[in-house]
This record gives sequence, C-alpha cells and structure tokens, in this order.
Amino acid sequence: MKKFNPNTWARPSVLQLKPYSSARDEFEGTPDSLVFLDANENPFPTDYNRYPDPHQKHLKSIIAPLKGVTTDQILLGNGSDEVLDLLFRAFCVPGKDQVITMPPTYGMYQVLAQINEVACIEVPLRSDFSMNAPAVVAAVTPQTKMIFVCSPNNPSGQLIEPESVEFLLQSFEGIVVVDEAYIDFSNSPSWIAALGRYENLVICQTFSKAYGLAGIRLGMLFAHSSMIDLLKKIKPPYNINSLTQEVAVQRLQNTDQVAREVALICSERDRLKTVLKSLPWVKEVFHSEANFLLIRVDDAAKRYRQLQDQGAVVRNRSGQMHCSETLRITIGTPQENKWLTAWMKNC
Repeated sequence: MKKFNPNTWARPSVLQLKPYSSARDEFEGTPDSLVFLDANENPFPTDYNRYPDPHQKHLKSIIAPLKGVTTDQILLGNGSDEVLDLLFRAFCVPGKDQVITMPPTYGMYQVLAQINEVACIEVPLRSDFSMNAPAVVAAVTPQTKMIFVCSPNNPSGQLIEPESVEFLLQSFEGIVVVDEAYIDFSNSPSWIAALGRYENLVICQTFSKAYGLAGIRLGMLFAHSSMIDLLKKIKPPYNINSLTQEVAVQRLQNTDQVAREVALICSERDRLKTVLKSLPWVKEVFHSEANFLLIRVDDAAKRYRQLQDQGAVVRNRSGQMHCSETLRITIGTPQENKWLTAWMKNC
C-alpha cells in the first residue's frame, strides 16, 4: 500500500481548527430514547422539527456495502461540488498552493480553484482525449496539492485509461482525485477498489446521474478513513438535510430499478450513436461511457440554434479545447430520443 498522511498535506489552519460539535455527539441511543433540550429547536413534532443526523449514519450504512467500503471511508456532501470544495479548503493554502486539471474537463475544478484563490495548472488531454500522464507529472511543483481526473470524462464521455491513472498514483506524492460522476454507465470498474492500495486516492461519485436524483443534491466522496476524518473537521455540521437523506435511502432500496434505467440509457446511447453516424452533417461521434454523446458537426452554432428552435436544449461545447464544432447531447427517454433522431434525419 502507498502510504499517505493527510495531516502533512493539510492547511495548518485546518489542523489547528476545533470542529463544531453537537451535544448529541456525546450520547448514545436512538432518538426515541432521548429528550432533546440542547439545540433550541421547536419541540412540537412536524416530522422535521429536529436537525438532521450530521453523520448520516443510516444512509452511509446502506451505501457502504453497495460500494464495497466501510462507513468511515465515506463523506457525503451537498452535491459533488461541496465535497470537491472541501478538498480545496482542507489542503490548499490560498495564494500559495496549486492543483492540476486536464482540459477539456468538468469546469467546476477551475471555478473552485478561483474561489479558493488556488492556482490551476492545466495540462491538456491529447486530441483523442487520452491523458498525457508523463506531462502531468512533469507539471508537478512543490506547491501542487491535488490532481483532478474526470473519468468518464466530461465533455468527451471517454474513460481515462487506467494505466495513466495508475501512473499518477504511483508517481505523485499528493492527492489524486478521480471524479466518477458517470461511472455507472461504464463497463469499467470504479477506482474505489484501489483504495486499499493507495491512501492518496480520492473518488467522487454522485446521486445526480445514474440514481436520477439531481434535485436532492447529494454527492459522495470515498477515501482512506484518515482523509475522511480531516474533511469532517471542516464540513458544515448539518450539510445533508433530512429530506435528502430520506429520498436517497428510498432510492437505494430500489437498486434493481436503477439498474434497469442505466441499462436502458446505455442501450439508447448506442442506438443514438448509430443514427448520428449515418447523418451527413455529423462528422464524428466520439466513444462514450457516460449518459451523453459528444458529436462533431458541420456547424455547431447553426445546429444548436436549430435544435433550440425545436425546443431541444443541448450543450455547444465548441469553446473547449479539442472540441471545435461539437455538441454534447444527453441521452433522453426512448420517446425523446425517437423524436430527436426523426428531426435530425430531416434536418
């Protein structure tokens, strides 16, 4: 196992911080066995008059066996953006430290770096959207705290080759963050299985894509327990509200339905890809292991406007590196995809 001590990489102010604690952390027992007179809540039952469980114990107990981890390897956030932001705040000193990203990729890494006043060093993917791992390692400086890998990547939809991620984990002494928002749509295994080999590995996943719960804003971070302990020091105490926890538990109790939906999305993705390849104005359809397709067209601005006029909202990704004249299309329902392909064939 590659050892990693998060305390040696953390911001000194975080190490000195005394986290907020609730009086309820000092008591054992079920809510029904306790009289709560500590948090200045309204005592009359409305189903939600009490603060939510700050540790999300029940929800984590369901997630853990599904993901093959222990509950102390899980941190939950208000969407993946919160857990990503916590990483910046825990490890990066504003105005001093750096992170590395590989464009084109998820734009929030850059945004969070700017918010936290952290330099973002860009090492572009190759034109085929593969990682230039030696170039990434060569860009590392003493101030580099984290490297972000989005796999499957957004906007390409392609999986970042495992040997390149392994090279980073072996070569870089800092934190490697693998963002797996779309991993459920891929046939490749999650990097969660490698947590036992690399203590500097962090994996982010989400309830927004495969689980169909974008509206509840729930992100997951998986890491070594010592990393989780450090991040818990700075997370808001009640960041996951009771409604979110309840809806997530309900969805996790119906994983067969989730699996059926994922399988249908993947099937529709392959069918849509075949249709798109037959259209004369579609120049290239990139391989995707996500729930969307990136396509290169003859005139992205024109096709975007045409789709907009039809009431279809897609993303024009032409402004991103290696993505000239491209549109990103999310896989819809079979009915939506049938309508889309019918329109495209007549366009």
